[in-house]
Amino acid sequence: MTPRSAGPQLCDLSSAEVLDATAGQTVVWPVGSIEQHGPHLPLSVDTVLADAFARQIAYELTALTLPAQSIAARSLPQSGGGLAFPGTVHVRGQSLLAFLTDVLESLCALPWHRLLVVNGHFENEPFLFEALDEVGRRPAAAGKEFIALSWWSLVDTDWLAGRIPLFPGWHAEHAGITETSLMLYLRPDLVSAARPDHADPPRPGIYLHPVDVGRTTNQGVLSSTSGATADLGKDLFWHVVSAAVDLVSDGSGLLREERT
Repeated sequence: MTPRSAGPQLCDLSSAEVLDATAGQTVVWPVGSIEQHGPHLPLSVDTVLADAFARQIAYELTALTLPAQSIAARSLPQSGGGLAFPGTVHVRGQSLLAFLTDVLESLCALPWHRLLVVNGHFENEPFLFEALDEVGRRPAAAGKEFIALSWWSLVDTDWLAGRIPLFPGWHAEHAGITETSLMLYLRPDLVSAARPDHADPPRPGIYLHPVDVGRTTNQGVLSSTSGATADLGKDLFWHVVSAAVDLVSDGSGLLREERT
């Protein structure tokens, strides 16, 4: 892999250039959020990470990158700490679904072959996947390929277990060791010295209202941050980039690599 780099931005092209520049190409779209991430990380974490992954993946694939989308689905208590903490900006699910569907259909007017969406916000997934499924069935999408993934979905379980033995699950990794480590590698200027830990991460797939965020989080953090390092962030960043490039290049998609 190359050192951290960024490929060309689609929006930097002129209208006269864009058809030839996108013909048969791959376009990468980062989708993040503005969401609280505890006392030590900025509201922009999900967008910063999605954008950094997207730009590097695009560079490796000689692809074009779209600007990051940062207005997202609402934060939920068991995956983002919920809306009790100030700073999260969101839209209702039906609004987000309509917006994503309109954006995707308008993008289909360009002659690209493949759209890769890199998601950085856990709660975006169902709306993003539904919008892609809807647009993919329309005539405007004929001959086009869509790939959408959340960056954490590319992390190999064995790789992760060797570095974070007591991993709480991705739903509860909000503002935890992986996001903190990635931000220490990518944007250390935005990371404060605090390292809050939460010893009892929430279980996935359960919703409770009202919820006591003082018990379910530690200042908005759902798991542990104290083991975060820039070195872990660097290893994780390149692990995900490599996996994304391999996925796109060999077309493995949903299928797991066979182990021998």
